[in-house]
Amino acid sequence: SENSGQPVLTRSVDPHPFTPSGDALKERCEEIFQIQVAGLAKRIVHTHSRTAVVGISGGLDSTLALLVTVMTFDALNIPRNQILGITMPGFGTTDRTYTNACDLIRSLGVTLKEISIKDACLQHFKDISHNPSVHDVTYENSQARERTQILMDVANQENGLVIGTGDLSELALGWATYNGDHMSMYGVNVGVPKTLVRHLVAYCADTCSENEKVLCEVLLDVLDTPVSPELLPPEDGKISQKTEDLVGPYELHDFFLYQLLRCGFGPAKIYRLACRAFEGIYSKETIGKWLKTFCRRFFAQQFKRSCLPDGPKVGSVAVSPRGDLRMPSDASRMAWQKELDQLPE
Repeated sequence: SENSGQPVLTRSVDPHPFTPSGDALKERCEEIFQIQVAGLAKRIVHTHSRTAVVGISGGLDSTLALLVTVMTFDALNIPRNQILGITMPGFGTTDRTYTNACDLIRSLGVTLKEISIKDACLQHFKDISHNPSVHDVTYENSQARERTQILMDVANQENGLVIGTGDLSELALGWATYNGDHMSMYGVNVGVPKTLVRHLVAYCADTCSENEKVLCEVLLDVLDTPVSPELLPPEDGKISQKTEDLVGPYELHDFFLYQLLRCGFGPAKIYRLACRAFEGIYSKETIGKWLKTFCRRFFAQQFKRSCLPDGPKVGSVAVSPRGDLRMPSDASRMAWQKELDQLPE
């Protein structure tokens, strides 16, 4: 038996419960796209929207959101050039993500619009007496909110909807700026965990036709780019702010999220299952560290999930207050913390 006196787990535990393998993954990807497209199509028709506005960063989430939007416009027989893909370079934007954002928009036949946020943010820092050399949470969140303001106002100009890009994993961790990338008019990725976002984008790359070579190349490079909000200045031209270095590996957090919301397990059981599932990949100490981070952030960030924009539920796990999760924003995690405190260091 283990040190805890509990029996050793011998059965296999799937480390990626959101992503089946083989043909089942292909079917899952196709079904998710159908759900996302059906939800967005209904909202566009219902609101008589003329266009959709998507902020494109060159990252995974916005790439998936744009792919879904393009599929939706195709399904509704609306020309793709009525979609506005807006790239908004800021202080942390790298050449790699900027180029990928522009190439993605052009290769899909979407209308490209570039609006830099640098001058607006510098003016805002001046207005609120913030020193722009202080790279704190104000410096970062001001950029996210400036981008959201641009998207919202352009959508008003063009009689359109702002399509949200944030995914399920980010919502679980609260890894979003409140009233920044947290806000949209319809969030197509709200039910898709980050590990599945990656597979959906890879599926699109794999199914590109011969005349979509540029699109395929962009999608593959997006898949190879470190996940980052790019809100801090680059170092030697490369991304300096890597999300998984800060909050932990998304494959761990998605595993924790599934076991919590789908199975209703507490932290001690989630820890034991994770140790079995990721044996030889992550140490027990690493799993325990990021499980504690997950629990702390999951409870602390519920207020962001309590006022989410609408979006489609695509699987058995969701965090929308209109769906499965009924959780007060000031819920205490103390019962969980007692279990977490007993985990081996």
